[in-house]
Amino acid sequence: MKKEQFDVLVVGGGPAGIAAAVSAAECDCSVALLDENNAPGGQIWRGFEDGWHQPPKQKRASKVPEEWFVRLRRSAVNVVQNCCVFGSSQPGHLLADVDGEPIEYVGESIVLATGARERFLPFPGWTLPNVVGAGGLQALVQCGLPIAGKRVVVAGSGPLLLAVAAHLAAHRAKIAMILEQAPLSSLANFAAALASRPSKLAQGVGYRWQTRTVPYRTSAWPLRANGSDKIESLTYFYAGWQHTVDCDYLACGFHLVPNTELAALLGCELTTAGVHVDDLQRTTVASVYCAGETAGVGGLDLALVEGQIAGIAAAGLPDRSRPLMAAHRRERTFAARLASAFALRAELRSVADAETIVCRCEDVRRVQLDGHHSWRAAKLLTRCGMGACQGRICGAACEFLYGWKADSQRLPVQPVSIPSLMGRSSESPIRSAEIESMQFQSQEESK
Repeated sequence: MKKEQFDVLVVGGGPAGIAAAVSAAECDCSVALLDENNAPGGQIWRGFEDGWHQPPKQKRASKVPEEWFVRLRRSAVNVVQNCCVFGSSQPGHLLADVDGEPIEYVGESIVLATGARERFLPFPGWTLPNVVGAGGLQALVQCGLPIAGKRVVVAGSGPLLLAVAAHLAAHRAKIAMILEQAPLSSLANFAAALASRPSKLAQGVGYRWQTRTVPYRTSAWPLRANGSDKIESLTYFYAGWQHTVDCDYLACGFHLVPNTELAALLGCELTTAGVHVDDLQRTTVASVYCAGETAGVGGLDLALVEGQIAGIAAAGLPDRSRPLMAAHRRERTFAARLASAFALRAELRSVADAETIVCRCEDVRRVQLDGHHSWRAAKLLTRCGMGACQGRICGAACEFLYGWKADSQRLPVQPVSIPSLMGRSSESPIRSAEIESMQFQSQEESK
């Protein structure tokens, strides 16, 4: 297997990862930014790829992505795209698949900036076509999905709902309504707290202004997606009653869940919010740092500050991060208010009925899960979490429904080809005996 060595390895090319890589490089370190996408930017800066490849041709509404892409282009960061980091062989070593080629990256320090994913909660009909994640539909539209004239309901929880609705409306979608599960009182308190953060308040007001004709329901949530070949209408709860609205798409997501699989594999301690870190973004594992949503969901500004602190600390110059500490404390306070305002309500646990599929990969229904006492027991007896996504969807749902936590993490943490798992090029021959040996080991582990 080919080896590449750097002072600092940064996993994840979103805002936190870019900030960490640039900051470490500006401290005269050799840096590799390992990202699974074909251009840096992550989910939040998707669509700004031209800012990476070359200066943008059109004037941006926000200069923040442009500024960071300029710094990234001018730095000596080695940006490795289409790079799937799937494991570790020993401390400081990361195993990756880059376009089918297995590579072992070695670093004095590692910064994890693997971001977050949407939390999906099961309800009857949520597996119908055109029922998608809120951020997922936004990404599809950014990649060219025609949405003009389509009736869309945006539902779930979190500030992402307004941002998605505004984005879809700008692409001429017909937003039927926005359903937010949080009560109005929580949102009012959150808005009042934003008075000291005029930029964030202005952003939220701007999104609402763009969707000012759209009904915004609080203490409201999906009950059932109706349709045969795809969703045709949504039955939802609001003001003590069930209501139904016709739609072509349901964009639904209940805030975000940190991607902590790689951190867990490396042995980092986890909390209910994400990876445990100190003020310098150090984890409980020596020379491993964490920044952005992986350490706790808190938004773009927090991700950028944490990325800079982590990059500077990983470069061995922690004192240089002192000017960032006040902003860090301010953004962490905002993150705590965000989590409190959009905390999931208990009523959502009763929406999925006995026949609702919870694990989509293995078609495991809720009635099959009821009665089990742990995530491990459910996996062994129902195969919940053992499909292609390896519990990334149903794991968060089961944690909310039952309070279960995954108690182990094994290599690979991402789907990867057998040749890369074996440290071979995709073009290298694999002996049948080796494949049979791997199949036997997999069967033994499943027992």
